[in-house]
Amino acid sequence: MAPQHRRVRARTMAVGAAAFVVSAALAAGPAAGAVRADGSRPALPGPTEPAARAVPTPAVPVPTVPTPEIPDIPEFPFPDLPDFPEVPVLHPPAFGPPSVPPRNDAVPAFGAFLASDERGVARMEEFSRWLGGAELRVGHTYLPGNRWSDIEGDIAFLESWARWRNADADRMLVLNVPMQERNEEGVSDEDVRKLLRRGAAGEFDHHFRALAERLVDLKVPDTVVVLGWEMNGVTYTHRCGPDPQAWKKYWNRIVRTMRAVPGQQFKFDFTPSRGRDAVPWTECYPGDDTVDIVGMDSYDQPSGMSFDEQVREPYGLQAHVDFAKKHGKPISYPEWGLFRNGDNPEYMRRMLDWMERHRPLYNTVTDYCPHGVWQCDDNPESSRVYKSVLNGRTHDADPGTPAPTEPAGELPPDNCSPLDLGRWVEHWLGGKLCVRFDWWSRSR
Repeated sequence: MAPQHRRVRARTMAVGAAAFVVSAALAAGPAAGAVRADGSRPALPGPTEPAARAVPTPAVPVPTVPTPEIPDIPEFPFPDLPDFPEVPVLHPPAFGPPSVPPRNDAVPAFGAFLASDERGVARMEEFSRWLGGAELRVGHTYLPGNRWSDIEGDIAFLESWARWRNADADRMLVLNVPMQERNEEGVSDEDVRKLLRRGAAGEFDHHFRALAERLVDLKVPDTVVVLGWEMNGVTYTHRCGPDPQAWKKYWNRIVRTMRAVPGQQFKFDFTPSRGRDAVPWTECYPGDDTVDIVGMDSYDQPSGMSFDEQVREPYGLQAHVDFAKKHGKPISYPEWGLFRNGDNPEYMRRMLDWMERHRPLYNTVTDYCPHGVWQCDDNPESSRVYKSVLNGRTHDADPGTPAPTEPAGELPPDNCSPLDLGRWVEHWLGGKLCVRFDWWSRSR
């Protein structure tokens, strides 16, 4: 939506009043942060991609306004009022085109991982309220991988998630499913290799048939199954590295077994971690017939790595997008968030902008320390960015309206109320003035 501006009227008293307010404000104090003159914010800085031609900022035409005589301002009639407070000047508004193109479809589904069990279900409503009533369409949980009964879905909290999913037809349930029991018990590569080969031979098919039947019985047959996630790493018993060929055959058996259950509508999400890790994740890709979504778990790591490097690294964010496009698959980000670089609002801005540009089918931020923005008090600046961008967002938002964005510079103070003096006065000032809510108490 194009900014709308008010004209400055050339009336004597209006100009005099504006001059008085401006003079008092300029005498008072330093700059505090930037917003545009119409209240919107500049676009998020874009990720590193093939550089486009710079778009020159058009010159702002200054109308010729006759300068009337300004009468002397009479002595202020209320001598007992306190002095004016410090009035910061916000950064100059940008008059050029936004860097984020208008959306051409509905808002992509988003949510958060808040806990695996019933607590995660209860926190969905709280998280939505924190985001100003934003529509959280994605609920994300994990099956434990301690024993095969867990993987079969013999877990009571699945019922709570099924009720949450079925309360609204637009919602999506994302379920991470291990491919082996003892999933985080440090099983050796040799044992993992044997297990993968047993799975590829069909020994474990009945466990996944039981899971599929359980999900259909719970009336969540369209669950997104993130099967064997982060298979390119070293953590899980379902890792791919010890035998990629057996891993791919095993994945295909699981998918075909679950798809054979009557009533199912599952979508299977192939989700490596970003980067090469222990093995290139492309070596584990089982084929287009059994993959519906190409996901990526992408945290702000390792320490010292910039977002641009996360985009460009081998098997990184750009490689993920390119790979999915080549295979005709949508992308997703089942896990993302802060990590090795602490409270990093730049990462938060850039990751949100990356998803705005590349339109994943869904994303769910991992919301606990050190990754989170709501349940973790260690990341206040990143939390502020996340909330500003997604606050109040709904699935039916106007697709022609760019998403709310954060300025690249300092944020306006929370207790600062911008003054609307008109576009030309603010352009001359170099920004919008704002008055603190507590100016009266500060002046006494």
